[in-house]
Amino acid sequence: MFKNKTLIFVSIIILSFISGCVFLHNSSAQKQGEPVSSQNLQPDFYFTPPQLPDKISFAGEQVPLENFDVRESLDRELLVCANFHSQTLLLLKKLPRYFQIIEPILKKNSIPNDFKYLAMAESNFVDKAMSPVGALGIWQFMKGAGLANGLEINNEVDERFNIEKATQAACNYLNESYRRYGNWTMVAASYNAGMNGIDRQIEVQDSKNYYDLSLNEETGRYIFRILALKLVMNNPEKYGFRVEEKDKYPIIPTKCVEIRGSISNLVSFAHSQHINYKILRYFNPWLRQPELKNPKNKKYLIKIPQPGYREYSNNN
Repeated sequence: MFKNKTLIFVSIIILSFISGCVFLHNSSAQKQGEPVSSQNLQPDFYFTPPQLPDKISFAGEQVPLENFDVRESLDRELLVCANFHSQTLLLLKKLPRYFQIIEPILKKNSIPNDFKYLAMAESNFVDKAMSPVGALGIWQFMKGAGLANGLEINNEVDERFNIEKATQAACNYLNESYRRYGNWTMVAASYNAGMNGIDRQIEVQDSKNYYDLSLNEETGRYIFRILALKLVMNNPEKYGFRVEEKDKYPIIPTKCVEIRGSISNLVSFAHSQHINYKILRYFNPWLRQPELKNPKNKKYLIKIPQPGYREYSNNN
């Protein structure tokens, strides 16, 4: 028992000595004005903000970067886009597959090409994107707006998930909005806030210039998010992103099977096309049920990947 007490006493003396040495060392370091934890250490790299361009336009309309508030708003969104690495890399991989569908439809409807970045901002090109308030698809249509712009939405079919038809519906809306505002930047803002919402702010604030309006957080950031995406997607390496062509998702050629009647079993239909139901839904997410009753005998075009890209396997 005595030996134990002696051992404890000696241990306390040793620990006190070590603590005193550490304290003296820390005090000396602090007197020299250096943080103890990082003494003589330097970071291997520094985070730096992406550089803003001298000028940029949206849909051919110049952005007034000479205004400090406009410049700082774009800076904020560019910081987010350039530093959200996983999401931005995924968009760079996806964009050929989506742009090759969207761009011709925009052109056909005389919509500026920059609006493809609006679709990207809306949904991040997630086919089955759904917002908390119920907006669906890559163009994020609410049900009422989708119906008003020519989309079929019911228990069997939801064309908000049909990229071609949803893009056409978006063009219908954008052209109607342009007839009202005569300005593509305001058209884009109205896509987020609604034309009625924009009209109210024009009346209250006596201004028809997006960059002069005080808007809610989402709409106030909206155009700048689109602009940030445009900057990074057009020149990714400038902002630190490099995606080789071989790493981008390939454009998968498809054929369209025309349907005018009903299909009692879409699983069997998929097998008859040498694919599985999963792949049928992948290329046709607008089909909501495993059957298509089609009581009005409407014509539908169902996409099927060309042979060799993804075929049905019956292996267990």
